[in-house]
Amino acid sequence: MPKLIIDDIPVEVAPGTSVLEAARSVGITIPHFCYHPALAIAAACRLCAVKLLDGPVKGIQMSCALPAQDGMVVSTTDPEALRMRQLVIEWLMMNHPHDCPVCDEGGECLLQDFTIAGGHSRRRYQGKKRTFQNQYLGETIHHEMNRCIECYRCARFYQDYAGGTDFGVTGSAGRVYFGRFQEGALESPFSGNLVDICPTGVFTDKTGRFRARYWDYEFAPSVCQHCSVGCNTAPQNFQRETIKIVGRRNDQVNGWFICDRARFDKGYLNDPQRPREARLDGATCGYEDAIDAAAKAIGKFVAQNGAKSLAFVGSSRLSLEGMTLLAQLARTVDGARLCYFGDGAELAGSVAAARLLHEKNSAYLRDIEKAECIALYALDLMEEGPMLALAVRKAFLAGAQIYLVDGDPIPAKQKLPFTFTAVANLDEVPFEGGGRGVVIAGAGKKDADLLDQLASGGAKLVMLQPGPNAMAGGLLTLEFGGEAFSELASAGKIKGVVCFEADLPDGFNADVEVLACADWRTSAAAAKAPVFLPTTPWIESDGTAINYEGRAQRFRRTRVSGLPLKGLDSKYYGSAADAAAEHPPRVHRKEIPGGAERDAWRVMAQLIERLGGRTIEEPLTGRWSKLKDLDPEGEGVRVFNLLQGDPRTEP
Repeated sequence: MPKLIIDDIPVEVAPGTSVLEAARSVGITIPHFCYHPALAIAAACRLCAVKLLDGPVKGIQMSCALPAQDGMVVSTTDPEALRMRQLVIEWLMMNHPHDCPVCDEGGECLLQDFTIAGGHSRRRYQGKKRTFQNQYLGETIHHEMNRCIECYRCARFYQDYAGGTDFGVTGSAGRVYFGRFQEGALESPFSGNLVDICPTGVFTDKTGRFRARYWDYEFAPSVCQHCSVGCNTAPQNFQRETIKIVGRRNDQVNGWFICDRARFDKGYLNDPQRPREARLDGATCGYEDAIDAAAKAIGKFVAQNGAKSLAFVGSSRLSLEGMTLLAQLARTVDGARLCYFGDGAELAGSVAAARLLHEKNSAYLRDIEKAECIALYALDLMEEGPMLALAVRKAFLAGAQIYLVDGDPIPAKQKLPFTFTAVANLDEVPFEGGGRGVVIAGAGKKDADLLDQLASGGAKLVMLQPGPNAMAGGLLTLEFGGEAFSELASAGKIKGVVCFEADLPDGFNADVEVLACADWRTSAAAAKAPVFLPTTPWIESDGTAINYEGRAQRFRRTRVSGLPLKGLDSKYYGSAADAAAEHPPRVHRKEIPGGAERDAWRVMAQLIERLGGRTIEEPLTGRWSKLKDLDPEGEGVRVFNLLQGDPRTEP
């Protein structure tokens, strides 16, 4: 463990740690632009200069590229180092347009921060500025090349880290240009990370352009709900509208980055047509009236048809809190059926994962990155778990052999960022020794016996799920005996359903009566239900999700529920002039327009109470109670230890 002194502070760090990171570990920030922990060292910006006063190396050095060594005495405040950093900043700012007032990066720009910190405030250069022509890079990313400081972060991420081939660097010296040979939409499904990784405003989020400044946003730690990987995000909201979604670091799940679907697929969250008011027989009503009507309809149905004819149906869109209370609701109506999955194949796959995976054989991000042999088994990786493709690429660059087993054809626009060998079955994958092998199985097809055999030989498993919280659905199905809705309906075993954010199969049995539906989006079940209860989506809820590897993560409410102020219906404005100008309403109201939605688990809790059950204040009880205080800014915890001695066994 190298021991050194930085600004008179003794520091001990792991071998291979750079001086820059060693300084950061004791709270000393050394200015830098080109350095990023996820990328290879470039030492291109020359801003992280420090002076080494003693030790094996002396003089001015670039701290990002200098490994910490025993005996080093480092000064970040030496006049010679300070002067070099000031000159570097002045040089970088020589051609910069100084357009902070109209730059979307304002408030979260490293160039702003380090320019002020370096003491640069006046331009001495009086010549003509270098200028560039911007490119059209698609509908999601805006390009402003004149702001570039040539740190090479964008090209290093896009080409080296993400494997993109349609974007890079051309030119030389002061004419270096970062873009495409011909303008057009960026092809990489990870291109949105250019927005986060650029330390200036060269690449900004076009979908949220000119809407708000960084200090205007409401945001909180959240978890992406587009697939079962569970990437960490931080949605940024303004006036009840999600403007941007940015990645949040979690070294156990997604590293530093997120895919473009997680970043840009957010229109449904802001849709003013999203159902936001309780309805009874098609007419708007109070929320409590709707819950009373739902409870009355359930009681009447059970009295006429028996509890076994009724199914409470959820989906992987429910949080763990909602899933646990759905089981309690089904037990309150003694004998009612419980369904977390609409499709039988999805149920079988998630239950197989819940039974098979445990602490030792469940692979996570670092296991994939360090693997020597990886089999992609019957899946479309870019659709079912795109961020894992970057982990596979990292393993591939380190020499791992990649095999695509029984996979669907890879669409041209979703080219995998690594080379693979296609084989017909898993027997053709050479898992010699097994210790560094990983099988990544698709959400649909899971041969539990075959995968169990592989795991017993030492290979680790990734069993992607058909939805963001489907792993929790599989675990709770084993615990409470859930069934697949499609199989119950086709067999004529049920006559009525109560749906909670349920994704029922198209054309489900027309004879099945939908008594009530609680959801945050429209569906066939919602249209058929006489009682509709609007719920909050994940961005407006507190909850817990369990990803494909069994890792529980807490997400926080990032905005209050309600209609976005922009485009609000004129009936909510105080005057016609305000409505025409789209000015926020001047009328003070006690209730937020369209803000009647409630968390799904709270709706279930009220139904349980009305149906004769107990009052519920906390949904996570029993073995799940250990997750109540889970840190939403932490790395999450695997739930396997919670399940020891519990019903994850064969029935």
